[in-house]
Amino acid sequence: MDNPSIITQVTNPKEEEILSCAQDKVSQCNISLKKQRSRSIFSTLFCCFRDYNVEPPSTNSTSALPPLVEENGGLQKGDQMQVMPIPSPPAKYLLPELTASDYGKKCVVIDLDETLVHSSFKPISNADFIVPVEIDGTIHQVYVLKRPHVDEFLQRMGELFECVLFTASLAKYADPVADLLDRWGVFRARLFRESCVFHRGNYVKDLSRLGRELSKVIIVDNSPASYIFHPENAVSILS
Repeated sequence: MDNPSIITQVTNPKEEEILSCAQDKVSQCNISLKKQRSRSIFSTLFCCFRDYNVEPPSTNSTSALPPLVEENGGLQKGDQMQVMPIPSPPAKYLLPELTASDYGKKCVVIDLDETLVHSSFKPISNADFIVPVEIDGTIHQVYVLKRPHVDEFLQRMGELFECVLFTASLAKYADPVADLLDRWGVFRARLFRESCVFHRGNYVKDLSRLGRELSKVIIVDNSPASYIFHPENAVSILS
């Protein structure tokens, strides 16, 4: 396949300029959304999250190559959040039956890229992980930087909630990253791109397909397009 898109929200050194405008738009959407919603109980958990300690993207590239990335933050009609029709529930849900240890807990769906980690094909000197990924028979190194205090965040979330990793990235990248990131077995399940609904150019995480009561589901994500079916369930954070 040509120019495979295996990772969401990932910067390739040849596509910095292409993504810079889209990333600005995502930030604007997130700021607008935060003003519309009251602060949730999760705000205190995210207050310790700071900017990544990586160099800003270069703006000198003049390449117009098709991106390897699905920038899943832009909305189709300006920056207005629109509640889209929700598809009928599937015959088979994405998650297994609730375990006895999680009975009575809320289900928290947590995004990976630009929420828990920042990944890049461009070398990062202080990367926490380097993950080899095969693309068209060639091994590429993906440099992964953890969000500050993400370890403490995951451990605490695992104590309080049924946690599910849900990413629009492909499993061949996201699964090994999750292996390295989640040393405590916090995630009860991992869902990848094939579990998303492709809607108007975006990979949407349809919470009605999880098999959990929607009133007890929360999604933590940096991309408004990811939860456009259920914005009332979202805790939006900045990338």
